[in-house]
Amino acid sequence: MNQNTEIMERIKIEIDMERCSLEELSEEERNLVQRAIDATQNSYAKYSRFYVGAAVLLNNGEVFIGANQENAAFPSGLCAERTALFSAQANRPDQPVRMLAVAARNNTGLLSAPITPCGSCRQVILEIESRYGKPIEILLYGKEGVYKIKSVKDLLPLSFEDTDMEV
Repeated sequence: MNQNTEIMERIKIEIDMERCSLEELSEEERNLVQRAIDATQNSYAKYSRFYVGAAVLLNNGEVFIGANQENAAFPSGLCAERTALFSAQANRPDQPVRMLAVAARNNTGLLSAPITPCGSCRQVILEIESRYGKPIEILLYGKEGVYKIKSVKDLLPLSFEDTDMEV
């Protein structure tokens, strides 16, 4: 038996976010959430029947929307968050992203609980935050409440960034 008295260090990681009602959001935030809800109608979700919409607010006030797009060759599809972000970046590469809203529904309607971005989407959001040096506020909508997150780093606390590759 090992008599080593050293104990590994335990590290606890916590995230900081708010849970609020739609009515507690600012008008700008409510409008962006509504654009994300509306964008669920643009989803092509023939296989999963899971419809996700996203809306991105740029620094200049422009909004770009996205919706998940599925394909019979499953890796060929793309999430709503990335379609919105890539559209915004392709059309306005000079404009930082200020805010991202996400909503989802299934065949019975909008989901009760908010959904969170997948790992690939989180990594893309992180890269955009890093690119502009500004956090992106994330609003995750559910009928029971909205999660307000100040930065994707709260969703991806042990993140891999470009600075990790520097020597």
